[in-house]
Amino acid sequence: MAKKKHKTPDNVIVRNKRASFDYHLLDTFEAGMALSGWEVKSLRAGKAQLTDSYVLMKDGEAWLLGAQITPLPTASTHFVTDPTRTRKLLLHKKELARIRAAVSQKGQTCVCTQLYWKGHLVKARIALAEGKQSHDKRDTEKDRDWGRQKQRIIRENVKQ
Repeated sequence: MAKKKHKTPDNVIVRNKRASFDYHLLDTFEAGMALSGWEVKSLRAGKAQLTDSYVLMKDGEAWLLGAQITPLPTASTHFVTDPTRTRKLLLHKKELARIRAAVSQKGQTCVCTQLYWKGHLVKARIALAEGKQSHDKRDTEKDRDWGRQKQRIIRENVKQ
């Protein structure tokens, strides 16, 4: 029997796997996004990328930079489609204050880890993060390998 592929839930549009590799994710927030119509259509088609995205605090507001939403080829040409434009994140004042305070500390940043659907709305999961050193990345890789090896050992012992 063939292995079942791990499938993401239907509501997830795109994940930023690089963020969990490069950062220790400390605290997460759910933010709404201010999008235009062509961006929503592209997100429904799954044409988004978050690899180099981060959150910038400016004038008491949160902005998502570096997220790329590729326009569909059938998009109308009567408006300008910029795939990497900055998008406003919609958060409560208390959440903005917590993010601003954390980002002002040395070594912490805010990154977008996921875009997903919540009903008919697009939400962004953003996380306060602290950069990993290269030895931290190696430790994470070792832990992951050991977890896989444990699963193999358990599987072999159960079969016998």
